Amino acid sequence: MSRLRPLVEPGPELTPEELERYARHLSLPQVGALGQRRLKNARVLVLGAGGLGTPALQYLAAAGVGMLGVVDDDVVTVSNLQRQVIHTVADLGRTKTDSAADAVARLNPLVVVRTHPVRLNVDNAVDLVGQYDLVLDGADNFAARYLASDATTLTGRPCVWGSIQRFQGQVSVFWAGHGPTYRDLYPEAPPPGEVPSCAEGGVVGTLPAMIGSIMATEAIKLITGTGEPLIGRVLMHNALEMTWRELGLALDPDASPVTAVEDPALSCEVPGDAPAAAHETLTAPELAALLERRERKQASFTLVDVREDWERELVSIPGALPVPLQDLLDRGPAALPEGYCGTDLVLHCKARTRSAAALARLRPYFAQREENVRHLEGGVLAWVAQVEPGKPTY
Repeated sequence: MSRLRPLVEPGPELTPEELERYARHLSLPQVGALGQRRLKNARVLVLGAGGLGTPALQYLAAAGVGMLGVVDDDVVTVSNLQRQVIHTVADLGRTKTDSAADAVARLNPLVVVRTHPVRLNVDNAVDLVGQYDLVLDGADNFAARYLASDATTLTGRPCVWGSIQRFQGQVSVFWAGHGPTYRDLYPEAPPPGEVPSCAEGGVVGTLPAMIGSIMATEAIKLITGTGEPLIGRVLMHNALEMTWRELGLALDPDASPVTAVEDPALSCEVPGDAPAAAHETLTAPELAALLERRERKQASFTLVDVREDWERELVSIPGALPVPLQDLLDRGPAALPEGYCGTDLVLHCKARTRSAAALARLRPYFAQREENVRHLEGGVLAWVAQVEPGKPTY
């Protein structure tokens, strides 16, 4: 048995239908009928119906968790389907919360699903978390993770946390009063730009299933009071090497107490470099107007796309010349397109992080010249949304 008391009191007696459905749990001495009644009475909030939320929601629903809350303000896109297997082609364009709720209903109609199609923020975090017994943090950004950490600390809820990137994943259980929290692992967010998002860095499609299912297992253990939860331990997985290792985590004695949920206000700028000034950015409509002027020979500038080849094949801005970011970072101005003849330069990527890195690399060179260097705010995603909405996104 766990050194911790079960998180949830038992619910009503199991019905004949539930006895049949959960028979394999009832056969486990560590769960049994009492543990299954605790699961039936549990309320779990899942942050994110994406890569990590997908397996967590499916396995918690199958396990008989009585109420699942789903927080996500996004819609289903084609690029989600590579790993977010709770969604299907038929769900494209739907809110992820509705798609996930329908999938859970198909899997186990005995489970109540509450949808929260919102973004977690300082105004709603404590209220949302306070409605549930336990939080599973499958967020894909640092801002939401800090919000979840502070809200669970203030409400006394345990937080099962997972993180994935490329071929690596991490899992832990944070619970103020019982062990460390996310802020003990990351007192401050990593320098902006140091850790790419899954959209920028990629993730192998099977990794979320491995990490998300472990998160669901930890939730079941906490609810039923079974086994040793990952409190004070971070489980780390490398799928390329197929290895698992454990990192011990202790409370930070110098950490300031959490007294309120704070807005992390994280920047997307590049570490070690000054943020782009107003004259170093332009919007998608401004770029469109500039391209029209160039077409009429009324403006002269070079538009450079720092993304990878496959990204340009999927969607591109007319007239952009390809120069991969790493080439620019390695060679600086020498990597600019052949024939570049001293015009103003506009850089763009998918969202803005990579173009900001390229701008920072070229800034010293252009500081000594009459020409200007700028980058596109919002990248190709902003271009598609504001200029060419018929083009695909990813």
